[in-house]
Order: sequence, then C-alpha cells, then structure tokens
Amino acid sequence: MRYVYLVGRILFSLIFITAAPRHFTHEGIQHAADLGVPFAWFLVPMSGMMALIGGLSIATGYKARLGAWLLVGFLVPVTLMMHAFWTLRDPLMIHLQQAMFAKNLSMLGAALLISQFGAGEVSFDSHK
Repeated sequence: MRYVYLVGRILFSLIFITAAPRHFTHEGIQHAADLGVPFAWFLVPMSGMMALIGGLSIATGYKARLGAWLLVGFLVPVTLMMHAFWTLRDPLMIHLQQAMFAKNLSMLGAALLISQFGAGEVSFDSHK
C-alpha cells in the first residue's frame, strides 16, 4: 500500500514535468499570447517553472505540500485562460477545450489533496 502513493505521485507529476519545456518556446508563448494571456513573454515561462518545480517536488516527495500549492497556483489561471471553452463557437473546439478544462479541474483536485495529506511514506518528506 505504501508504494501506491509513490506511483500515484509520479504518474500525477509526469504531465507537469513533460509539458513544462513547451512553456519556454516561442510557440508556447505565442499560443498563450494569441489566447489573450497578458505579459505572455513573462507569465508563460514563469508558469513553466511552477509546473516543473511543482511536478518534481511531488514526484520526489520533497516538500510535496509546497509543490502541490505551486501546481494549484499554476492550474487555476491556466485552466481559466487557456481552456475557456465558453468563449468559443466551433463545436469541435468547444468539446476539446471542455475536456481539457475538466482534466485540469481533476488535476487541481489531486493537487489540493496532496497539499493537505502530503506525499506518503515513500518520500523525502517522511524521512525528516
């Protein structure tokens, strides 16, 4: 049972760790700017740092509660700004962005749970 937390943390973290590098590309920054994100040149790389640090923190179980709060701080604005399906007209894009919005809400729920319950036994945090 104690390894379930470890596997869950790693699986949860992978999406943040693997997606973070795009936040440092011109394409990623331009995409956010096209969607109306203000100061995208600054905020997108900053969100990439939050995703990467938060994801690594949770995956390793090192200061996982703080890492989870970083991901909460990442997910709330990203979900509202990048997946605003209510602003769209194309039914296919509405469906796609609703799915992405729901995915982010589920990840927000998981991050909130980790922020309260921590990383579990198999973590750096449990060896203090």
